[in-house]
Parts: sequence; C-alpha cells; structure tokens
Amino acid sequence: MVRLGFIIGFIALVGVLLSGLAAYRVHDQELTVDGIALARAIDVHASLVQDRLTERELLARVASGLFRAPSVIKANMLEPLRSSIYAFKTDFVVATWIARLQPGEFDAARAELKAAGFADTVIRGYDDQPLDTRALDQPIDVLMDVEPRNAETMAFPGRSLDLQPILGPMLARAMADGKPVASDPLPLLRSDGPVGLVLAAPVLQEGGAEPAGFVTFSYDLSSLMLTNDDLSLFSVVLKDPRDPDSELIANQQGAVMSRPASSQGSAPSMLRTVTFGGRDWSLGYYAKTNATLRAQQTSAVVAAIGLALTAIICGLFGYVAYNNLRLSREIQVRIGFERRLTAVIDELNHRVKNILAVIQSIVTRTLRHGSDIDIARELLIGRIHAMSNVVSLLSESQWQGVKLKGLFEARAIPHAERIAVSGPDIAVSARAAQSLSLLFFELASHTDEGLSLVGKHPHIVAHWEVTGEEPETVFHFRWEEFNTSAATRRADSDFGVILLDRVAPEALGGVSKRYFTEVSYVYELTAPMETVIDMTERDRTEQFAIPPRKGK
Repeated sequence: MVRLGFIIGFIALVGVLLSGLAAYRVHDQELTVDGIALARAIDVHASLVQDRLTERELLARVASGLFRAPSVIKANMLEPLRSSIYAFKTDFVVATWIARLQPGEFDAARAELKAAGFADTVIRGYDDQPLDTRALDQPIDVLMDVEPRNAETMAFPGRSLDLQPILGPMLARAMADGKPVASDPLPLLRSDGPVGLVLAAPVLQEGGAEPAGFVTFSYDLSSLMLTNDDLSLFSVVLKDPRDPDSELIANQQGAVMSRPASSQGSAPSMLRTVTFGGRDWSLGYYAKTNATLRAQQTSAVVAAIGLALTAIICGLFGYVAYNNLRLSREIQVRIGFERRLTAVIDELNHRVKNILAVIQSIVTRTLRHGSDIDIARELLIGRIHAMSNVVSLLSESQWQGVKLKGLFEARAIPHAERIAVSGPDIAVSARAAQSLSLLFFELASHTDEGLSLVGKHPHIVAHWEVTGEEPETVFHFRWEEFNTSAATRRADSDFGVILLDRVAPEALGGVSKRYFTEVSYVYELTAPMETVIDMTERDRTEQFAIPPRKGK
C-alpha cells in the first residue's frame, strides 16, 4: 500500500507539474498572440488613418493648384472646384476660399459678396462684429466663398480670420511655409459643433511671391481617426496638442470630447504618429480587452483541465491497482484455503486411519475367542459409541480439541449420573480426547452391577488438576469408586487392562496405577500437560496452511 501510494503521489506530482508548465506556456503564448494581434491591428489602423490624411492633404494641394484667375477677390472661386473636390468623395464638413485682401480691395470684396447673393456683405471680424476698414493699413484674410452653401454656412463669408485664436495662427503659418497646414482641434460651424481640424492650402497666383489666399477644408475629427469601429480590438484617442495632459476620444455617437489623459487608469497600450498638414499627430491605442487577465483565465482553464485529467488518471490507476491488490489478496487467500483444505484432508485421512485402527483393535480384543458374546456385544457397542462421541465433539471444534468435561456426557459413558466431575475445564487435544474417552468408558462400564441390585450404588468421583509452573505443568487425574471392593467389582477385561495400564499412559506420555482401598477402587493417571493439550497437534493444519516465505 505504501508503494502504491508513492506511485500515485508521483503520478499526481508529475501531472501537477505538467499542468503548471502547460498553463505557463499557454499564458505566455496568449500574451504573445494577443500582443501580436493588437500590434498588427493598430499598425493597420494607423496606416489607414495616414492614407486618409494624405488623401485629404492631396485634395488641398490639387485644389490650391487649380486657381488661375487673374483676380482672387471673387465670391465664387470654388465654383470651378466643386466637381473636383466632390470627385475625391472626402467627408469634409465645409470648404472655404479665404482671400488675402489689401486695404484698397475692401469695397471690391463687398461688391463681390453682394453679387454672389450673400446676405451680409460687411467685412467683419471672426466674432461677427463689423471692422473699420478705413483704419486698416495691413492685408487681412477674409472668407469669400463657402461650400456647401446652406442656411448655416451662408453667414460665414465676409468674416476676417486673422484674429481667430486657432485659425489665425494656422493661416499665418501656411503663408510662411507655402504648403498646407492643419489647425489645432476646434469646434466646426458653431461653438457647440463637432470637433474637427481645418486644413489650409496657400494659393499662389502666376508670378506672385506671396499667397493671394487660402483654400481650406474642415474635417470631423472622428472620421479622420476612424474611431467608430465597434468590432475593433482597441479604442483610439488623439493626444491634444493644446494640452499634453488631455486626449480627444469619440463616444458611441461619434462625438469627440476631451478627457484627462489618466482617465483610463493606465498609459495607452501603444502610440502611433501620423502626419497631416505639416504636423505630427500622436494617436493612442487602448486595448478593449485585458490581455493579461484573458491569458490568466485561459491558463487557469488549461491548468484546471490538466489537474482534472491528472485526478482522473490517478483515480483510474488507484482503482486498477486497488483491484489488482484485492485480486492478489483473494488469490493468496484462495491458495491458502486450498493449502489448508489439503492439509485438513491429509490430517483427516491420517486421523481416520488412526480411528479405524483403534476400532479394529477394539473389535479384535472385545470379540476375542472364548468371550461371552452378550457382554462382548455390549462392550463393543459402548466402546464404539464412546469413539463416535469423541469424534463428534472433535468435528464440532474442527479437530482443535475437546473440553474435558464434555467427555463425561451420558450418551458416551454409562452411569454418568453417578459420576461427580470436578476440575478445571481444560481443552485436551484430539489424540488425548480419544484415549481419555475410551479410558472413561472402561472405568464406568466396570462399576459393580451386583450391588446395584440390592440398592447400593457405587459413588464415583472423577477429579483432575494441573500443578507446577509453565512449561513443566503436570496433569493429575483421579478416578475413585466408593461402595465397591475387589470382591464386588467386575473384573477388568483384557482390553480394559491394556488400555488402563499401557495404552492411555503411553498415549499421554505419563504413568498410571490402579488399586483398591478399604472403601473404594482408585485409578490415577499422571501425564505432562504439554502432551494432554498438545498444541502442536492442535495447530498442525494452520501451520500447514501458512504460505511459504520467499527464498525458502
């Protein structure tokens, strides 16, 4: 059992180690795969965003290159560009033409605005307040045309954008760089409008050294960032160039809003930089799923499966091993039983032969030539009955001995009612029981019958005791018949004399004597206790049944 437990424990330890190793490998691989998938998806997204931004910047360059009019003070400068800008199918919010007006061109600009059908032809500031054009001695940038034209955009032409906090610096930079420039994020169309970017491309007339105006395109920031993909592995934020501690993100409705950069509780999983309008923009990517937690859950599932399989294997192995052990024990028990049965049969054969030999001797000596046939028949039946009784008692005890008092039963000994039995109720061996049973029968069968006819019955006392110290204890037996004498007591038969004086003492390894006193007949038997109980004979069948030891 100890070795079996050690084997099962070893299998369980190996299973636990393998389960842990598999869980660790799965955890590591899940993190790697999720990281690769997230990085690839982010790279694809950043590439698509850059392509969209490049496409829109290209549109601004193409639009600015199409201006070839001799005068740019017109309110319909976008007319020839409409087909071109819509052909690009870009999702701009509004496109405008901003003319750079010199101090002497304000009247002409107002006339152009009126001719184009705009309601307000006054040159105004970005806050829609009229400007004192007579006091201006520097060029200003005035919005002259807009696309698309609707009720909301028709109010924009005529406004000067030089002092606008975001668009003014953008136009100044575009004029200085001579190439498209993007603005900071700002609300489009109105103060609560969608957050977006404005891209301004300077327009140069033929032979001109400075820009004569600007073509601008306004874009909703959410469409530029491609943030409305619900199935993506990440959410996209734009690092706000106006505040390094803020970031811009689109909500579920596509509206862009600002939030603190630490609102997610951790830094973005990855950062990517895109270029638009001569500026670098930082896109932050937050993973929508916790890769570490997912890897831990997956590895926990793998570990649980591994431990379950280990438990099943250990259970099956233990069950099979237990059954094998049980079958092995049953086989050993059966082998021992067969050995015991063989030994019992051999012992029984031996004892039956002994009993038959004893019976043969009883019959031969009882029916010797010249004996009275009636007396011989009575003695023969009694002796065989005594042998039968002791065999029955031995069978009931599985030949492990007989209680000495049991040999004095009325069915085996005549006149048992007149016998006073006393002594320790010891268990004698089978051999001693057979000898003592015949001995008691012979003693009881020869009590005086003559006296019983006149009403005097011999009083018989059978007493035994054990004296001495182990292992040299001695068995003393005394049979005494009162109310009898040598003249009245039936003489012992030849078989009885042999049994009393030689067979019984020799069978028990002791000595005997018989004699008459003045008032009784006495028979005494003394024998070593070890031959009376004979443990060697009693346990012989058990010793035969013990399995042989290995190596012997």
